[in-house]
Amino acid sequence: METPFRQALRRFLKSRSGRVGLVLTLLVVLLALFIPVLRPYDPTTDRDYLNRLKPPSLEHPFGTDNLGRDVFVRTLHGSRISLQVGLISVSLGLLVGTLLGLLAGFYRGYVEVFIGWLTDILLAFPGTLLAIAIVAIFGPSLQNAMLAIGVVQIPVYIRLARSMVLSLRELDFVQAAEALGAPPGRVLFKHILPGTLPPLVVQATLSIGTATLEAAALGFLGLGAQPPAPEWGAMIADSFKGGYAMNAPWTMLFPGLFIMLTVLAFNLLGDGLRDALDPRATS
Repeated sequence: METPFRQALRRFLKSRSGRVGLVLTLLVVLLALFIPVLRPYDPTTDRDYLNRLKPPSLEHPFGTDNLGRDVFVRTLHGSRISLQVGLISVSLGLLVGTLLGLLAGFYRGYVEVFIGWLTDILLAFPGTLLAIAIVAIFGPSLQNAMLAIGVVQIPVYIRLARSMVLSLRELDFVQAAEALGAPPGRVLFKHILPGTLPPLVVQATLSIGTATLEAAALGFLGLGAQPPAPEWGAMIADSFKGGYAMNAPWTMLFPGLFIMLTVLAFNLLGDGLRDALDPRATS
């Protein structure tokens, strides 16, 4: 008899979007991990004014920018920044939002009212606008951008975790644990929390793509990673604001393609995980 894990794995491998997303995600992760070893890069010294705005060639596959910097190397190293922002900001939103959602759904009463009030305040602002406001308060930097994106993610997980708790707490095994005198903390974290993990994992995977877009938007506005860091949004902003996007479109094209590739990878992976972890799926 197959274990639930093997059944979920088999459903995932049957999903075409899951397989494609897994391959693309592994490509992005491996690129971010090994590019410093394969192509060491120092953004503070990578300037060659004699080769400004050169089109793609064998020496520079993605061309060069207005300072003569290799767009290929900078784009590949930008994957490290985007992946770092995605993982850290989503982890922050996942941990804080899940904890608050568990408390709101389990204890109800004033706890639920307060957390619901906090969630409504966060949701009252468009996500990107809220992130801009947070970075504007604390100052533009990569760390503050990750904090801002993480805060934007929190209400998503609060609502998801709360809805899962409200459905799980009425099930027989939870009622039995409470009837046997299990303390609330044990019921919440040992019996209820595991049941909330599948949808939370799927949402976290999808949120990495969203975080990548928001990081690029902040970088484009100059509120994310600061120059000369090779961040994709900042690279597009340099090309756009410098006025050479039409004459040297490769300076915008390749960072934009990598943003699209990363978002697509995690969205497809999330779709595959949703199909695999859905308890209503047939094996």
